[in-house]
Amino acid sequence: MRPRLPPLNALKAFEAAARHESFTRAAEELCVTQGAVSHQVKALETELALKLFNRERQRLIITEAGRDYLAVVRGALDRIAIGTERLLQRQNAGVLTVSTSPDFAAKWLVHRLGHFAEARSGIDLRVSATLHHVDFAREEVDLAVRHGDGNWPGMDAVRLSPEQLFAVCSPKLFSGKRRPSKPADILKFPLIHMDNRTDWSNWLLEAGLDEVGVTHGPLLNRASMVIDAAINGQGIALARTTLAAWDIINGHLVRPFPLSLPLSKTYWIICPKATANLPKIVTFRDWLLSEAASDLSRLKKLGAPKRE
Repeated sequence: MRPRLPPLNALKAFEAAARHESFTRAAEELCVTQGAVSHQVKALETELALKLFNRERQRLIITEAGRDYLAVVRGALDRIAIGTERLLQRQNAGVLTVSTSPDFAAKWLVHRLGHFAEARSGIDLRVSATLHHVDFAREEVDLAVRHGDGNWPGMDAVRLSPEQLFAVCSPKLFSGKRRPSKPADILKFPLIHMDNRTDWSNWLLEAGLDEVGVTHGPLLNRASMVIDAAINGQGIALARTTLAAWDIINGHLVRPFPLSLPLSKTYWIICPKATANLPKIVTFRDWLLSEAASDLSRLKKLGAPKRE
């Protein structure tokens, strides 16, 4: 069993009284009454069966036993204060481990890590790109960015941004002689598909076109691969706002048509509710949201390319 410890308030009162050599000044520091400090010290003396102070002519004189005990108490309180400060510093800075999907890491996060490091130099960011959803209770992960409907029981979940699905292609493809001038022209190009051909079927139907030509073009299983194939001029792809934003803003992709489909599932920033307000998590979450909002603003200004 742990040995019985004196009450912390009594130890604090004793240490402050010894340092100030006054119950009154100790009370002022601790924001209590002089009587409360005197009572705490007397209770500590009773528990220890030792006299810690002598009261002489309105002066407080620490005894030899009190001086010996003061060294122990002061050392313990200092260690608690230092340990508390270090803990708070780790919460505000230190290592922040983030789990994301490989697609989000490759097409969104990795391009911006330099920006974050410059603005938040006190945080040592570590990114784990994985397909499995993190178990916060078992894994040393502080925060995750995941794709879904936002329904994660027991988690604090903040949507990164609204998303749409739209056609994208290489600027070279768009500026060539065969450049598409109307949605039907898309069928003259290879269509790059993700997992299955459903998205292109839905897009063509929304454009008022027959989906008969939807079966041509490569079928890939990662969104980042689809976007990279489009950048390389291998065809026209459908991409979601978040993953395509960087490449559109930086001129690697263009939108040949303004038509887009709304998406119910988007990217979410998630972490346990118990840690949602830790300073380093708040800092990183705010930065993610700021970057995403900036993307939407810049995409809105770019719009769909104008035709000559």
